[in-house]
Amino acid sequence: MTMTDPKKKLSAAEVRETAPAGWAQIMGSLKARYATKDFATGLALVDRIGASAEEMDHHPDITLTYTDVVVSLVSHDVGGLTSRDLALAKTVGDHARDLGVEADVAGLTQPDFGLDTRRHDDLGPFYAALLGSSLKNGEPVDSTGQVPTVWWQNPDEDEGGPQLPPSEVEQRWHIDVWVAADAAQQRLAAVLDAGGRLVSDAAAPAYWVVEDADGNRHCICTPEGR
Repeated sequence: MTMTDPKKKLSAAEVRETAPAGWAQIMGSLKARYATKDFATGLALVDRIGASAEEMDHHPDITLTYTDVVVSLVSHDVGGLTSRDLALAKTVGDHARDLGVEADVAGLTQPDFGLDTRRHDDLGPFYAALLGSSLKNGEPVDSTGQVPTVWWQNPDEDEGGPQLPPSEVEQRWHIDVWVAADAAQQRLAAVLDAGGRLVSDAAAPAYWVVEDADGNRHCICTPEGR
């Protein structure tokens, strides 16, 4: 891996081309999900990651469950991904291989809830209080990762996306489901197999618009093409 300026913010294309196997950009973070299958192995992986993070002075967010370890990296000082994140990702991958643990890119998911409203300035504090979040740029954001971000979409504004056919249901909430770029087609196929309908792929690979049997629309999103 060729190292670059550690303060240089990388594009989605640069991340895709240089990220270690098993890692993918999900929204603004570089993530991996390791199927440890038992708690002891997961704890051992977290312990090794923690030691390396201290040595490199670059610290990830980690979720440890009985069967999985999810690692999320971002360079907060530049508000994006840098070579520091790629370097630590490689180290984490080395630790996982030593423990016989494999990454599951297809299992990476991050939901993001959008609300159609003209009153986001009034609603922001309410949803921040309801979710136990903090307001960042007017949107409720939870730094602990317990709840997804809530963002606003003004129904009076043209968002610049593809023109969609009229919906038969009134809908104000929708979910943007962020997945790895390489897993988007697999996720789309699963949604269609489960009774969903493809509304539009005009903005792919940035996002696909799908709807459920009741006509509620959501998006499968990736960092590509943005």
